[in-house]
Amino acid sequence: MSAELDLVPAGLVRAVEALPLVDHHVHGASAKDLSRKAFEEMITESDRPVPEWMTQFDSQVGYAILRHCAPVLGLEPHCAPEEYLARRARLGTDEVNRLLLGASGVGHFLVETGYRGDEILGPSGMAELAGVPADEVVRLEAVAERVAATGCDAAAFAGRFAEELWERSRTARGLKTIAAYRHGLDFDPAPPGREEVTEAAGRWLAAGGGRLDDPVLLRHLIWTGLERGLPLQFHIGYGDPDVDLRRSDPLLLRGLIERAEPTGVPLLLLHCYPYQRHAGLLAHAYPNVYFDVGLGLNYSGARSAALVAESLEVAPFAKVLFSSDAWGPAELHYLGAHLWRRAMERVLGAFVDEGEWSLAQAVRVASMVGAENARRVYDLGADA
Repeated sequence: MSAELDLVPAGLVRAVEALPLVDHHVHGASAKDLSRKAFEEMITESDRPVPEWMTQFDSQVGYAILRHCAPVLGLEPHCAPEEYLARRARLGTDEVNRLLLGASGVGHFLVETGYRGDEILGPSGMAELAGVPADEVVRLEAVAERVAATGCDAAAFAGRFAEELWERSRTARGLKTIAAYRHGLDFDPAPPGREEVTEAAGRWLAAGGGRLDDPVLLRHLIWTGLERGLPLQFHIGYGDPDVDLRRSDPLLLRGLIERAEPTGVPLLLLHCYPYQRHAGLLAHAYPNVYFDVGLGLNYSGARSAALVAESLEVAPFAKVLFSSDAWGPAELHYLGAHLWRRAMERVLGAFVDEGEWSLAQAVRVASMVGAENARRVYDLGADA
């Protein structure tokens, strides 16, 4: 054990390891066996083919898989990628998913279903495999594109979208927008007028009603989501090359945050890397803003404790949540939880060791961030 880990109080480790986490933003695990090529393409945010001269295992997330996931599958830590993938293939996807999801210690999944949902497990599949509750988070853009695909004229779009959203979200716990991908967060924060929406819908539908990237319609989706009243998640920062990182800084949402504040709807800023400090400032200033550092945990691997430490700098601890944003290989679901626990133990353990915090305070904050805040925001009730 490293000197750093020697400083972590045993009581804190026990408390953090026993936490049934709420993963408030996650996607389903892959339901099919994966070739090496497919696996490597799923452990990167790049949408380009992996060059033949390199491997994605030579990365923080790759090394984290070989260090932390290998023992869950019965291998020694730091095994070769070939050995790991051979073991994975022998076990089969169902068993790999069962082992890794079970070992994650997640007690409740909130599953966003809008991205390549036919390739992964839905909420019911996740619940069955993991043996814990799994509820849905509905993506606004996916609902709008479904309305367009089923036939709709421009004047009827706003009404049809609202009807479909209410129906799709009847049992959902939250909504999500990917406006950062489709346009950027530097949009007019005011709700668009009816004529604006009809005109924009006309242009979009006339072009085939495919990928929705019109800023007027994106604003309309967001404001309709606010009217729906469920917690509303925003992709922030790091993602695949489809997102313009310069236009995904959460500070660009300040105008919308202030206009939305009277609705009382919680706004959840997801992932946030490399803008986690900006998100923390917004959570500090505005009562309707919450955030996590989800996606960055897996991809920073051995450096993930640095992200967690920065997330705890200025934001009230009641405003910080846990998520993994895992999609595809169950390794990412497990790592999101495992790396978060390890990071919290190290960061909070140092505070206790230095006499800045009591052990009870450290346990309280870990419980808040890991589960209690999400249970409150999404009205999940107490632990089962």
